[in-house]
Amino acid sequence: MRIDFATEPGRYRHWDLACDGAVATLTLDVDPAGGLFPGTELKLNSYDLGVDIELADAVQRLRFEHPEVHCVVIRSGKDNVFCAGANIGALAKATHGHKVNFCKFTNETRLAIEDASEHSGQRYLAAVSGTAAGGGYELAAACDWIMLIDDRRSAVALPEVPLLGVLPGTGGLTRLTDKRRVRRDLADVFCAAEEGVRGRRALDWRLVDEVVPPSAWEAKLRDRGLALAATSHRPGDAKGIALPPLDRRIDGDAILYRHVRVALDRERRQADITILGPTEIPADLAAIHAAGAGFWPLAMARELDDAVLHLRLNEPELGILVLRSEGDPTAVLAADALLEVHAGDWFVREVRLLLKRVFKRIDMTSRSLFALIEPGSCFAGCLAELVFAADRALMFSGTRSADNRGPATLSLSPLNFGAFPMGNGLSRLATRFIGEPDSIERAQEAIGEPLAAERADELGLVTAAYDEVDWDEEVRLALEERASFSPDALTGLEANLRFAGPETMETRIFGRLTAWQNWIFSRPNAAAETGALKRYGSGLRPSFDPERT
Repeated sequence: MRIDFATEPGRYRHWDLACDGAVATLTLDVDPAGGLFPGTELKLNSYDLGVDIELADAVQRLRFEHPEVHCVVIRSGKDNVFCAGANIGALAKATHGHKVNFCKFTNETRLAIEDASEHSGQRYLAAVSGTAAGGGYELAAACDWIMLIDDRRSAVALPEVPLLGVLPGTGGLTRLTDKRRVRRDLADVFCAAEEGVRGRRALDWRLVDEVVPPSAWEAKLRDRGLALAATSHRPGDAKGIALPPLDRRIDGDAILYRHVRVALDRERRQADITILGPTEIPADLAAIHAAGAGFWPLAMARELDDAVLHLRLNEPELGILVLRSEGDPTAVLAADALLEVHAGDWFVREVRLLLKRVFKRIDMTSRSLFALIEPGSCFAGCLAELVFAADRALMFSGTRSADNRGPATLSLSPLNFGAFPMGNGLSRLATRFIGEPDSIERAQEAIGEPLAAERADELGLVTAAYDEVDWDEEVRLALEERASFSPDALTGLEANLRFAGPETMETRIFGRLTAWQNWIFSRPNAAAETGALKRYGSGLRPSFDPERT
């Protein structure tokens, strides 16, 4: 079954999006028969990956298509339940890799909500009526404000440990302590209670921000939404940018977009991702808005994001991603210059933020990443981020015989020094040169310079440089060696090495999203072993199986 991440509001089965001036409402009303896995019933507003794909699409569309929306209210369309979290039946039918990627995508979606609030001025309000349990409460915790109806039935809960013997999978524990500042002993009581916490106690423990009696619920919800909207810096009169369906064609072992090509090599268990540089650059801000979704950085980012998600979920056997580019590096730098000069414009800001999220998604993809910088490449500016995201970057030195494209170059722009931070809050260059401020300064001095292989190697921007005599053989050996290693070991190795530097809430969330948290669901006698975990604790050895097989 191929999972498609492309959707739009007219195709939603589980969410309803309604915009009313500065306040939009996202209503969760899960179709019980609309699960990804046949025969799975999505009861009590529980969700599977398909439900979250729609949510991710809605969050992104609100940012681009509705600049007038300053607050988004998430509420339930069902009586007596806000959201029961991830659907256990769907998890039981899923492969282990699917479960890991499901949790990863859901985390990224929750972080996108928080990113929209922090950087786009689009506040989120969770209106909890009924039970918000597990992933349902984690969804609410991603919002700026949680309102809980005080009807003696509605409650918030993280009951995974007492009920299922697993950990909350989408950042609930970390947000309790890091974001909501819940006392750790109270958080311990909360996470060990099957029934959750209601009313005034939920407010006193900082699990929610407000409790409201049923008689005042709708009025207070409206007032709170307007109050949050008033704190936004988003423009009220801007025209949104429509996000049309991606122009994508899957043809055998090729996935083709306008700006991205993916070639699947199943024998070598690798995928080659080639990004095509821009051919047209808008002249000014008005031209950028006129280009809309066709503006190269936005169009490329959407296509690359879709390709990476496709490879994560639908091609688990392809453990190596080879990153290439083709085009004019000066055109990429010109696009970067537009993103830099017009950074104060709401649309340009959203494009930059989307690029940041896509690059973060690549950072969090559990595959070996190799960047190959060859003659004809356009790894410059924002595309150079892919070089720095790679586990290894190999660069061609000199020129190829009978090739008139000239030597390969690598170019930096100001955006490489903070516009696209990783989950640790640092740029990829700062992470690369952790503890080496002089290396950062030398790289900054080279901004705009077309760096040949020797110069890029001298600055520490690439792993190795090879001339025409050695290139093919060295690349072949590097990829074949990587393919021969244990995927379990590589997953842990890469995840540790990619995130040097400070710990943040985001790195803590993903760092604690280890495969063992869903181990219990991957075994046929899960119910019996849940009881065993209750009796004997967590002494059973987890199976650390990565998303790639």
